[in-house]
Amino acid sequence: MNSWFAPIRWLLFLALWRMSYETANVNRHSTIERSFLIERNPPEETRNPREKEWAEKAVTKYADAQEKKWQRWNEAMFERSD
Repeated sequence: MNSWFAPIRWLLFLALWRMSYETANVNRHSTIERSFLIERNPPEETRNPREKEWAEKAVTKYADAQEKKWQRWNEAMFERSD
């Protein structure tokens, strides 16, 4: 009796149930939770200039390490053996 529509119906039911819950509680959640992805001001953790400097240094070192890794990989894969 189970058709292949049964999982789709359950998924649709759960999605609509969640959507109705979120719309019913939109005012309660708007003051408590705030997404830092859509805020204009960054969170407090990133305002420390030393942390920003350390993060930039870590990013550049990581990028350099990845570049060296790919350069070694390219040399090992495409090196001509004479």
